[in-house]
Amino acid sequence: MRHDERVDASGTPSPAPSHSITALELLSDVIAGVDEDHGSDTFYSRLAGVVCRLGQMERAVIFSYDDARRRVHAAGAHGMALDGFTDGHVTVESAPVARLALSEDRVIEVLADEGHDISEDFAELVGDHALVYVPIVAAERWIGVIMAEPAAGSSPIDEHRRELLWMLGKTLALASASRRATYQRERARELEERIDFARDIHDGVVQRLFGVSLALSSEQPLTAQARGRCAAEVRSALGDLRSALQRPLGRTSPPTGTTLAAELDRLSHEHPDLGICVEGEVAAVPAALEPLAQSVLTEAVRNARKHADARRLVVRTRMHDATLVLEIENDGVRSKRGASTGVGLRLAGLEALQAGGLVEFGERTRGTWQVRLVVPIPEDEH
Repeated sequence: MRHDERVDASGTPSPAPSHSITALELLSDVIAGVDEDHGSDTFYSRLAGVVCRLGQMERAVIFSYDDARRRVHAAGAHGMALDGFTDGHVTVESAPVARLALSEDRVIEVLADEGHDISEDFAELVGDHALVYVPIVAAERWIGVIMAEPAAGSSPIDEHRRELLWMLGKTLALASASRRATYQRERARELEERIDFARDIHDGVVQRLFGVSLALSSEQPLTAQARGRCAAEVRSALGDLRSALQRPLGRTSPPTGTTLAAELDRLSHEHPDLGICVEGEVAAVPAALEPLAQSVLTEAVRNARKHADARRLVVRTRMHDATLVLEIENDGVRSKRGASTGVGLRLAGLEALQAGGLVEFGERTRGTWQVRLVVPIPEDEH
Protein backbone atom coordinates (compact mmCIF):
# COMPACT_ATOMS: atom_id res chain seq x y z
CA MET A 1 0.00 0.00 0.00
CA ARG A 2 1.32 3.45 -0.92
CA HIS A 3 2.19 5.94 1.81
CA ASP A 4 -0.61 8.25 0.67
CA GLU A 5 -3.32 5.59 1.06
CA ARG A 6 -5.30 4.49 4.10
CA VAL A 7 -7.66 1.54 4.75
CA ASP A 8 -11.35 2.26 5.23
CA ALA A 9 -13.80 0.22 7.36
CA SER A 10 -14.23 -2.39 4.62
CA GLY A 11 -10.49 -2.99 4.37
CA THR A 12 -10.23 -1.33 0.96
CA PRO A 13 -7.36 1.15 0.51
CA SER A 14 -8.53 4.68 -0.10
CA PRO A 15 -6.55 7.85 -0.80
CA ALA A 16 -5.42 9.89 2.21
CA PRO A 17 -6.51 13.52 2.46
CA SER A 18 -4.59 15.63 -0.05
CA HIS A 19 -2.49 18.63 0.89
CA SER A 20 -5.22 20.92 -0.40
CA ILE A 21 -7.79 19.32 1.93
CA THR A 22 -5.39 19.67 4.87
CA ALA A 23 -4.80 23.29 3.96
CA LEU A 24 -8.55 23.90 3.75
CA GLU A 25 -8.90 22.36 7.20
CA LEU A 26 -6.37 24.85 8.53
CA LEU A 27 -8.07 27.72 6.76
CA SER A 28 -11.52 26.82 8.06
CA ASP A 29 -10.19 26.35 11.62
CA VAL A 30 -8.63 29.78 11.68
CA ILE A 31 -10.77 32.00 9.46
CA ALA A 32 -13.89 30.86 11.32
CA GLY A 33 -12.63 32.73 14.37
CA VAL A 34 -11.24 35.87 12.73
CA ASP A 35 -14.15 38.06 13.82
CA GLU A 36 -13.90 36.86 17.43
CA ASP A 37 -10.15 37.48 17.67
CA HIS A 38 -9.45 40.92 19.04
CA GLY A 39 -5.69 40.51 19.36
CA SER A 40 -3.00 39.69 16.85
CA ASP A 41 -1.27 37.37 19.34
CA THR A 42 -4.38 35.18 19.64
CA PHE A 43 -4.83 34.98 15.89
CA TYR A 44 -1.24 34.02 15.05
CA SER A 45 -0.85 31.73 18.06
CA ARG A 46 -3.88 29.81 16.82
CA LEU A 47 -2.21 29.56 13.43
CA ALA A 48 0.98 28.23 15.05
CA GLY A 49 -1.02 25.65 16.98
CA VAL A 50 -2.79 24.35 13.91
CA VAL A 51 0.51 24.14 11.99
CA CYS A 52 2.02 22.08 14.81
CA ARG A 53 -0.98 19.75 14.82
CA LEU A 54 -1.12 19.21 11.06
CA GLY A 55 2.61 19.40 10.38
CA GLN A 56 3.67 17.14 13.28
CA MET A 57 5.68 19.85 15.03
CA GLU A 58 6.47 20.07 18.74
CA ARG A 59 6.40 23.85 18.97
CA ALA A 60 6.55 26.82 16.66
CA VAL A 61 6.76 30.59 16.53
CA ILE A 62 5.51 32.80 13.70
CA PHE A 63 7.44 35.94 12.81
CA SER A 64 5.60 38.53 10.76
CA TYR A 65 6.16 42.07 9.50
CA ASP A 66 4.10 44.62 11.42
CA ASP A 67 3.01 47.47 9.13
CA ALA A 68 2.10 49.73 12.05
CA ARG A 69 5.44 49.36 13.83
CA ARG A 70 7.35 48.82 10.59
CA ARG A 71 9.42 45.95 11.92
CA VAL A 72 9.49 42.19 12.19
CA HIS A 73 8.04 40.83 15.42
CA ALA A 74 7.02 37.54 17.00
CA ALA A 75 3.33 37.44 16.09
CA GLY A 76 2.31 34.14 17.72
CA ALA A 77 3.64 30.93 19.23
CA HIS A 78 2.58 27.44 20.23
CA GLY A 79 4.29 25.24 22.82
CA MET A 80 6.43 28.10 24.09
CA ALA A 81 6.08 31.53 25.68
CA LEU A 82 5.77 34.39 23.22
CA ASP A 83 7.23 36.81 25.80
CA GLY A 84 10.71 35.45 25.15
CA PHE A 85 10.72 37.04 21.70
CA THR A 86 8.81 40.26 22.40
CA ASP A 87 11.80 42.47 23.12
CA GLY A 88 14.25 40.88 20.70
CA HIS A 89 15.78 42.79 17.80
CA VAL A 90 14.54 40.63 14.94
CA THR A 91 15.43 41.06 11.26
CA VAL A 92 15.93 38.68 8.35
CA GLU A 93 19.65 39.26 8.86
CA SER A 94 19.27 37.71 12.32
CA ALA A 95 18.21 34.44 10.71
CA PRO A 96 19.89 34.00 7.31
CA VAL A 97 18.22 30.62 6.76
CA ALA A 98 14.82 32.27 7.17
CA ARG A 99 15.83 34.83 4.56
CA LEU A 100 16.84 32.02 2.21
CA ALA A 101 13.51 30.23 2.77
CA LEU A 102 11.63 33.43 1.93
CA SER A 103 13.70 34.39 -1.10
CA GLU A 104 13.48 30.89 -2.61
CA ASP A 105 9.94 30.23 -1.30
CA ARG A 106 10.77 26.75 -0.03
CA VAL A 107 10.77 24.84 3.25
CA ILE A 108 14.25 24.38 4.74
CA GLU A 109 15.21 22.00 7.54
CA VAL A 110 18.43 22.50 9.50
CA LEU A 111 19.42 19.32 11.31
CA ALA A 112 20.86 19.38 14.83
CA ASP A 113 24.37 18.39 13.74
CA GLU A 114 24.49 21.04 11.01
CA GLY A 115 24.65 23.97 13.42
CA HIS A 116 22.35 26.97 13.60
CA ASP A 117 23.55 30.22 12.08
CA ILE A 118 21.13 32.27 14.12
CA SER A 119 21.24 35.23 16.52
CA GLU A 120 20.91 34.99 20.29
CA ASP A 121 17.36 36.36 20.08
CA PHE A 122 16.30 32.91 18.89
CA ALA A 123 18.24 30.98 21.53
CA GLU A 124 15.06 29.45 22.98
CA LEU A 125 14.40 27.74 19.66
CA VAL A 126 17.91 26.34 19.24
CA GLY A 127 18.98 23.07 20.85
CA ASP A 128 19.94 19.50 20.03
CA HIS A 129 17.10 19.18 17.54
CA ALA A 130 16.28 20.12 13.99
CA LEU A 131 14.71 23.45 13.09
CA VAL A 132 12.31 23.88 10.18
CA TYR A 133 11.77 27.19 8.36
CA VAL A 134 8.43 27.54 6.55
CA PRO A 135 8.02 30.68 4.40
CA ILE A 136 4.77 32.62 4.43
CA VAL A 137 4.84 34.19 0.99
CA ALA A 138 2.09 35.41 -1.31
CA ALA A 139 2.61 36.99 -4.75
CA GLU A 140 6.33 37.33 -3.95
CA ARG A 141 5.48 39.38 -0.85
CA TRP A 142 7.28 38.29 2.31
CA ILE A 143 4.56 38.13 4.94
CA GLY A 144 6.45 36.12 7.54
CA VAL A 145 8.13 32.86 8.41
CA ILE A 146 7.37 29.94 10.72
CA MET A 147 10.26 28.54 12.76
CA ALA A 148 9.25 25.14 14.11
CA GLU A 149 10.78 22.24 16.03
CA PRO A 150 9.80 18.78 14.73
CA ALA A 151 8.15 16.36 17.13
CA ALA A 152 10.55 14.39 19.31
CA GLY A 153 11.97 11.31 17.63
CA SER A 154 10.74 12.24 14.17
CA SER A 155 12.96 11.64 11.17
CA PRO A 156 14.04 14.41 8.78
CA ILE A 157 11.11 15.71 6.77
CA ASP A 158 10.52 13.98 3.44
CA GLU A 159 9.15 15.51 0.25
CA HIS A 160 5.57 14.63 1.20
CA ARG A 161 5.81 16.44 4.54
CA ARG A 162 7.82 19.27 3.03
CA GLU A 163 5.08 19.87 0.46
CA LEU A 164 2.46 19.82 3.21
CA LEU A 165 4.36 22.44 5.23
CA TRP A 166 4.81 24.59 2.12
CA MET A 167 1.07 24.39 1.47
CA LEU A 168 0.35 25.34 5.08
CA GLY A 169 2.61 28.37 4.67
CA LYS A 170 0.61 29.42 1.61
CA THR A 171 -2.61 28.94 3.54
CA LEU A 172 -1.31 31.09 6.39
CA ALA A 173 -0.48 33.76 3.84
CA LEU A 174 -4.11 33.65 2.70
CA ALA A 175 -5.35 33.83 6.30
CA SER A 176 -3.05 36.76 7.03
CA ALA A 177 -4.19 38.55 3.87
CA SER A 178 -7.81 38.02 4.94
CA ARG A 179 -7.10 39.56 8.33
CA ARG A 180 -5.32 42.51 6.73
CA ALA A 181 -8.24 43.03 4.37
CA THR A 182 -10.53 43.19 7.40
CA TYR A 183 -8.19 45.75 8.95
CA GLN A 184 -8.19 47.84 5.77
CA ARG A 185 -11.97 47.82 5.70
CA GLU A 186 -11.96 49.04 9.29
CA ARG A 187 -9.54 51.82 8.36
CA ALA A 188 -11.80 52.78 5.45
CA ARG A 189 -14.76 52.92 7.83
CA GLU A 190 -12.79 55.16 10.20
CA LEU A 191 -11.90 57.45 7.30
CA GLU A 192 -15.54 57.66 6.34
CA GLU A 193 -16.42 58.57 9.92
CA ARG A 194 -13.82 61.33 9.89
CA ILE A 195 -15.27 62.69 6.63
CA ASP A 196 -18.74 62.63 8.20
CA PHE A 197 -17.30 64.41 11.23
CA ALA A 198 -15.85 67.19 9.07
CA ARG A 199 -19.12 67.50 7.14
CA ASP A 200 -21.16 67.74 10.34
CA ILE A 201 -18.84 70.41 11.74
CA HIS A 202 -19.15 72.39 8.53
CA ASP A 203 -22.91 72.05 8.16
CA GLY A 204 -23.92 72.24 11.81
CA VAL A 205 -21.33 74.57 13.35
CA VAL A 206 -19.46 76.60 10.74
CA GLN A 207 -22.61 77.64 8.89
CA ARG A 208 -24.37 78.74 12.07
CA LEU A 209 -21.36 80.72 13.28
CA PHE A 210 -20.95 82.26 9.82
CA GLY A 211 -24.52 83.55 10.01
CA VAL A 212 -23.87 84.98 13.47
CA SER A 213 -20.68 86.68 12.24
CA LEU A 214 -22.60 88.35 9.42
CA ALA A 215 -25.16 89.69 11.89
CA LEU A 216 -22.50 90.97 14.27
CA SER A 217 -20.51 92.64 11.48
CA SER A 218 -23.48 94.73 10.38
CA GLU A 219 -23.14 98.47 10.94
CA GLN A 220 -26.76 98.59 12.10
CA PRO A 221 -27.34 98.17 15.84
CA LEU A 222 -28.78 94.81 16.84
CA THR A 223 -32.32 94.63 18.03
CA ALA A 224 -33.28 92.56 21.06
CA GLN A 225 -34.79 89.98 18.72
CA ALA A 226 -31.58 89.79 16.64
CA ARG A 227 -29.41 89.39 19.74
CA GLY A 228 -31.69 86.59 20.95
CA ARG A 229 -31.45 84.91 17.56
CA CYS A 230 -27.64 85.15 17.60
CA ALA A 231 -27.49 83.71 21.11
CA ALA A 232 -29.75 80.82 20.08
CA GLU A 233 -27.59 80.10 17.02
CA VAL A 234 -24.40 80.07 19.13
CA ARG A 235 -26.02 77.70 21.66
CA SER A 236 -27.11 75.40 18.83
CA ALA A 237 -23.62 75.47 17.32
CA LEU A 238 -22.05 74.59 20.68
CA GLY A 239 -24.51 71.73 21.09
CA ASP A 240 -23.64 70.37 17.64
CA LEU A 241 -19.94 70.71 18.42
CA ARG A 242 -20.24 68.81 21.70
CA SER A 243 -22.13 66.01 19.96
CA ALA A 244 -19.52 65.79 17.21
CA LEU A 245 -16.63 65.74 19.66
CA GLN A 246 -18.05 62.66 21.35
CA ARG A 247 -16.95 60.65 18.32
CA PRO A 248 -13.45 59.15 18.08
CA LEU A 249 -11.19 61.76 16.48
CA GLY A 250 -8.56 59.47 15.03
CA ARG A 251 -6.83 56.15 15.10
CA THR A 252 -6.07 54.24 18.29
CA SER A 253 -2.80 52.36 18.47
CA PRO A 254 -3.27 48.62 19.02
CA PRO A 255 -1.59 46.87 21.98
CA THR A 256 2.08 46.31 21.23
CA GLY A 257 2.94 43.56 23.69
CA THR A 258 6.06 45.47 24.75
CA THR A 259 7.02 48.48 26.86
CA LEU A 260 8.36 51.97 26.23
CA ALA A 261 11.67 50.99 27.84
CA ALA A 262 12.00 47.94 25.60
CA GLU A 263 11.05 49.98 22.53
CA LEU A 264 13.74 52.53 23.39
CA ASP A 265 16.28 49.73 23.58
CA ARG A 266 15.13 48.32 20.24
CA LEU A 267 15.26 51.70 18.51
CA SER A 268 18.75 52.32 19.89
CA HIS A 269 19.94 49.09 18.25
CA GLU A 270 18.06 49.76 15.03
CA HIS A 271 19.24 53.39 14.64
CA PRO A 272 22.72 53.60 16.19
CA ASP A 273 23.50 56.68 14.08
CA LEU A 274 20.86 58.73 15.93
CA GLY A 275 22.70 58.53 19.24
CA ILE A 276 19.52 57.79 21.20
CA CYS A 277 20.02 58.36 24.93
CA VAL A 278 17.66 58.50 27.91
CA GLU A 279 18.01 61.18 30.58
CA GLY A 280 17.16 59.68 33.96
CA GLU A 281 15.09 56.56 34.42
CA VAL A 282 12.29 55.52 32.08
CA ALA A 283 8.99 56.09 33.86
CA ALA A 284 6.71 53.12 34.46
CA VAL A 285 4.12 53.89 31.80
CA PRO A 286 0.61 52.62 32.63
CA ALA A 287 -0.46 49.75 30.38
CA ALA A 288 -3.36 51.78 28.96
CA LEU A 289 -0.96 54.49 27.75
CA GLU A 290 1.82 52.23 26.45
CA PRO A 291 0.53 52.11 22.82
CA LEU A 292 0.16 55.90 22.68
CA ALA A 293 3.59 56.60 24.23
CA GLN A 294 5.29 54.13 21.89
CA SER A 295 3.45 55.58 18.89
CA VAL A 296 4.65 59.10 19.72
CA LEU A 297 8.21 57.86 20.27
CA THR A 298 8.25 55.96 16.97
CA GLU A 299 6.88 58.96 15.05
CA ALA A 300 9.45 61.27 16.68
CA VAL A 301 12.30 58.96 15.68
CA ARG A 302 10.92 58.61 12.16
CA ASN A 303 10.56 62.39 11.93
CA ALA A 304 14.18 62.90 13.08
CA ARG A 305 15.49 60.50 10.45
CA LYS A 306 13.40 61.98 7.64
CA HIS A 307 13.60 65.69 8.32
CA ALA A 308 16.88 66.23 10.18
CA ASP A 309 20.54 65.28 10.13
CA ALA A 310 20.29 64.11 13.71
CA ARG A 311 23.30 62.82 15.60
CA ARG A 312 21.76 62.93 19.06
CA LEU A 313 18.22 62.17 20.20
CA VAL A 314 17.39 62.66 23.88
CA VAL A 315 14.37 61.07 25.55
CA ARG A 316 12.93 62.12 28.92
CA THR A 317 9.99 60.61 30.78
CA ARG A 318 8.42 61.58 34.09
CA MET A 319 5.25 61.39 36.10
CA HIS A 320 3.93 64.70 37.41
CA ASP A 321 0.58 65.35 39.12
CA ALA A 322 -0.98 62.12 37.80
CA THR A 323 0.25 63.03 34.32
CA LEU A 324 2.70 61.26 32.03
CA VAL A 325 5.17 63.52 30.24
CA LEU A 326 7.30 62.21 27.37
CA GLU A 327 9.81 64.50 25.65
CA ILE A 328 11.98 63.66 22.64
CA GLU A 329 14.56 66.13 21.34
CA ASN A 330 16.85 65.79 18.35
CA ASP A 331 19.51 68.02 16.86
CA GLY A 332 20.42 68.51 13.21
CA VAL A 333 17.28 70.42 12.20
CA ARG A 334 17.57 71.56 8.61
CA SER A 335 16.99 75.17 7.68
CA LYS A 336 14.22 74.21 5.22
CA ARG A 337 11.87 71.44 6.26
CA GLY A 338 9.47 69.60 4.01
CA ALA A 339 5.82 70.58 3.93
CA SER A 340 4.79 67.12 5.13
CA THR A 341 6.73 67.42 8.38
CA GLY A 342 4.73 66.23 11.37
CA VAL A 343 1.85 64.49 9.55
CA GLY A 344 2.35 61.33 11.64
CA LEU A 345 2.71 63.46 14.76
CA ARG A 346 -0.55 65.24 14.01
CA LEU A 347 -2.29 61.87 13.83
CA ALA A 348 -0.66 60.93 17.14
CA GLY A 349 -1.96 64.23 18.49
CA LEU A 350 -5.53 63.22 17.60
CA GLU A 351 -4.98 59.93 19.40
CA ALA A 352 -3.65 61.77 22.46
CA LEU A 353 -6.67 64.07 22.38
CA GLN A 354 -8.97 61.08 22.76
CA ALA A 355 -7.05 60.16 25.93
CA GLY A 356 -7.39 63.72 27.26
CA GLY A 357 -3.81 64.67 26.41
CA LEU A 358 -1.92 66.57 23.76
CA VAL A 359 1.14 66.34 21.56
CA GLU A 360 3.27 69.43 20.94
CA PHE A 361 6.12 69.59 18.47
CA GLY A 362 8.32 72.18 16.82
CA GLU A 363 11.72 73.84 16.80
CA ARG A 364 12.25 74.98 20.39
CA THR A 365 15.79 76.31 20.08
CA ARG A 366 17.77 76.88 16.91
CA GLY A 367 18.66 73.53 15.38
CA THR A 368 16.72 71.48 17.97
CA TRP A 369 13.34 69.86 17.38
CA GLN A 370 11.19 68.73 20.31
CA VAL A 371 8.18 66.42 20.52
CA ARG A 372 6.27 66.49 23.81
CA LEU A 373 3.42 64.23 24.93
CA VAL A 374 1.39 65.19 27.98
CA VAL A 375 -1.45 62.86 28.93
CA PRO A 376 -3.34 62.23 32.19
CA ILE A 377 -3.02 58.81 33.78
CA PRO A 378 -6.34 56.91 33.85
CA GLU A 379 -7.91 56.86 37.30
CA ASP A 380 -7.84 53.07 37.53
CA GLU A 381 -4.04 53.19 36.99
CA HIS A 382 -3.33 55.54 39.90
